[in-house]
Amino acid sequence: MFLLIFLLLFGNCLALEFNNSILLTPPWGLEGSCSPLPKTCGAHNNERPCYTCNSTGDCTVYVAVVLPQSDFFIVNVERAKQILRDAENRSRALQLLSSNIHINYQYYDDGCSQDMVSGAIVKALTANDGCLNVMFGPICEYALATAGRMAKYLANDGTPLITPTAFSLDFTNKKTDYSDEMYLLINAGSVDFRSYSEFLHLLMDRYGWRKLVLMYEKGQQMEVGGPDTCYLFMKSLIYEIQFIPNLDYVDGDINLLDMNYSVFLQEKVGVKYGIILTCANQQNIREIVIEAAKLNMIDRGEYTFLNFELYNNATKPSSPWYHENDTRENNDLARRGYQSVYTFMPLRETNFDDIDDQTQRGSIFLDGLYDGMMMYVQALNQSLKRDETGQFLPNQTLNGCQVAYQMMGRTFVGMSGEKVVMNCNGQRTAQYALLNVNSTGHFRIVGIYSTSDKTVSNWTIKWPFGEPSDTPKCGFDMSKCPTYDKVKILLICLIFVILLGMTIVGFILYKQFKLRSEIEAKAWKVNYNDILFLPAKARSSFQSTASIRTDIDGFSIAGDKQLYATIGFYKSIRVAVKFLQDVKIDLSRQELYELKVMKDLSNDNLVKFYGACLDIPNCILTEYCPKGSLQDILENEQVKLDWTFRMSLIMDLVRGMHYLHRSPIKSHGALKSSNCLVDSRFVLKIADFGLNFLRVYTTEDLFNIESHSYWERQLWTAPELLNANPFPPGGTQKGDVYSFGIIMHEIIMRQGVFYLGDQYMEPK
Repeated sequence: MFLLIFLLLFGNCLALEFNNSILLTPPWGLEGSCSPLPKTCGAHNNERPCYTCNSTGDCTVYVAVVLPQSDFFIVNVERAKQILRDAENRSRALQLLSSNIHINYQYYDDGCSQDMVSGAIVKALTANDGCLNVMFGPICEYALATAGRMAKYLANDGTPLITPTAFSLDFTNKKTDYSDEMYLLINAGSVDFRSYSEFLHLLMDRYGWRKLVLMYEKGQQMEVGGPDTCYLFMKSLIYEIQFIPNLDYVDGDINLLDMNYSVFLQEKVGVKYGIILTCANQQNIREIVIEAAKLNMIDRGEYTFLNFELYNNATKPSSPWYHENDTRENNDLARRGYQSVYTFMPLRETNFDDIDDQTQRGSIFLDGLYDGMMMYVQALNQSLKRDETGQFLPNQTLNGCQVAYQMMGRTFVGMSGEKVVMNCNGQRTAQYALLNVNSTGHFRIVGIYSTSDKTVSNWTIKWPFGEPSDTPKCGFDMSKCPTYDKVKILLICLIFVILLGMTIVGFILYKQFKLRSEIEAKAWKVNYNDILFLPAKARSSFQSTASIRTDIDGFSIAGDKQLYATIGFYKSIRVAVKFLQDVKIDLSRQELYELKVMKDLSNDNLVKFYGACLDIPNCILTEYCPKGSLQDILENEQVKLDWTFRMSLIMDLVRGMHYLHRSPIKSHGALKSSNCLVDSRFVLKIADFGLNFLRVYTTEDLFNIESHSYWERQLWTAPELLNANPFPPGGTQKGDVYSFGIIMHEIIMRQGVFYLGDQYMEPK
C-alpha cells in the first residue's frame, strides 16, 4: 500500500517520454472544462411526462437493475441488491439523499444475452407505466450494446444507463450528444479496453515494434464481460494500433484454431514473431508461460509476452507463477517464465495484500456499481428543483439527459475511499499498471498509464537482455542462428588471441620504453647557474623568534627538525633552495625513478618539488611557502585561529595525505606540524616526503641521541615504528595516521605537541 501511495505521489519524477500524440483520441476534459448542456437535451420529451415528485413534494425514483442472475458473474443481481442498498444508506447518512426521495428498485435478469436484455427493459418500462429514471447494468458487452442504444429513447429525454463495465471501444467513443450512439451511457467502472490499447500503442511506438501475435481464448474472462470478452479485447487492441506502419500480426484464437499451447507457440509464433499479446484467465496464462519455458522461449529474452488482465485473479496475487496444487517443477518453470511476461492490469488491483484477503476476486467491479449509485444520487440532487424553503417542487419530472450531464466531469469519494474522477465523456478516469515478476518472484510495478492525461509515468522497467525486438534473433529452436565452420571459428579465435597477445605485449613494451625515456630525460635535473638568489631579508611575522634567519623558509629534507632553506628564483618561480653536503651522489635506477615520480606529483596540498641539482653544489628546489610552518602558526599567540580556519587547515592536511597515500610514494614517514607549511593563500601544504635516499646528505645532525631535537622528533612517531629494527625510512601509512592524530591534537589544543595539562615532561 505504501509503495502504491509513493508511486501515485512521485510517479511523475520517474516519467519517461512517450509520444501520446499518436493515440487515436486525445484526453477528455475533466471537472470545470466540460461543454455546456447540449441543446438537444429536452427536445425529445415523452408525450406523457413521467412525474418524479407528486403534489406534496415527495419524490420516487424508479431504478431498474438489469444484470445476470447467475452467480457465475462477479456482478450479479443478488450482489447488486446489497451493494446498491449500501450506497443508498451511505448517501442518506451523508445527507446527500433527502428523506423525501424514495428509491424503488426493480431487478431483472438479462441472462447476459442480447435477446433477454431487450425483454428486461420492456418489463421495467411496463412495470413503471413507461417511466424509468435510471438503469444499472448490464455488464455483458453484447447486452450492454443493446441497452446503450435504447437508453436515449426511454422516459423523459432518455434514461441514464450506469454500468461498472462498458469495456469495448464503442462504449468509450464520443457520447455527449443525442446523435451519438451510446448517448446517456455512464461508465462508473475503472476498466476499459481503449485504455489498455493506448498503453500498448505507446509501448509499441516507444520500442518500434511492428510484428506481434495475438494469443487468446475467445470466451475467457467471461465472468466480467460476458461471451467473447477476450475476442473483443483483442479487437480493441488492433483497432488502436491499426495505423502503425508495416504492422504485421497473427490473429490467434486458440479455441477456433483448436491447438494446444505448445503447438500454437511453435507454429503460429515460431521464429518469426517476438511479441505475443495474451488474453485468457490467469491459470491458463500460467500454463502458456510454462509451455513457453519448456520450449526455451524464455532464457535468451527473444520472446516477450504482454498479458492483459481485467482484474487480479492469481492464487497468490503478488506471485502469479505460484500454484499450491502444482508440482515444484512447474512452479519453477512458471517463475522463470514470468520474468518475460509483462502484465497490464488496473492499478487498484496491485494492492496485493487486500486482494489476497478477498473471498471473491474482482470487487473492483462491484465498487463501480456502488460508486455509480453515489454519483447518481449527487446528480439527482442537482437536477431536482426546489422552492425557496428547500422543498422539492411538486409535479416535476426528471430530465434524463440533464441528470446524465450532471454526472460528467464530476469528482467525488468512492467506496474504496479514493477520489473518483469522471471525465466529460461520462467515463471514469483510472490508472493502469504494467507489472513484471522480479528476481525475488514478486510482481513489481514498472510503469503506470493515466487515462486523465494519457501519459506514462514510473517507468522503471529493466529489460534483462536489453530492449526486446519484435523478431527473434535465433528463435526458440536456434534455427535462425548463423552457423560457422568449426575450423574457421578456431582459426579466427587463434588469430584473435595472437593479435590480442601481440597488442598486450606491445603495450607493455611501449610503457616500459616510455618510462625508461622519461627516467633518462631527467626532467627533475636543475642547472645550478639557472638559480637566481635573493638578498637576505627577515622572515614573515608568522614565524617564531627562534625561526628567524636570512633568506629562509621552512623546509626539511632530513625529517628530524625544522630546517631552513635559501630563497631564490628558478625559471621565474620563487623557490626554496635546500643545500646538501657537497659530495658526489651516484643514483641507482630506482632512485632516478623516485625523482621522476616526485617531479610528476601535483596536488594543491603538497609542496611542489621542482627539481634537484646533484652536481656540486648539491641542492634541491621546492615550492616557497611564505607563511611558515603550521607549528609556527600554532605557537604564535598573536595569530587568532577560529574553528572555521582550523577545519580548513585540517581538511587541507587530509586531502594532501589522501593524495600522497594513493601515489607511488605511498607514505610520508616524517609527518609533523613543522613539516606542514602554509602558503600566501593560507593553504596548508605537506613537505618533507619522499627522496629518503637523500637524507644521509643533509647538513643537519640527524642521529645525535644527546640532542633535544632528536627526541622531540620522536613525539610524532608511531610506537610500533619506534620499536622497529631497522626503522623504515619511508614510514608506513598507519604510522602517518598516528602522526595525523598528534597534529589534530596540536591544532585543537594549541598547547604544543603532546600537551598533558599541568604536567610537563621533556622528550627523551
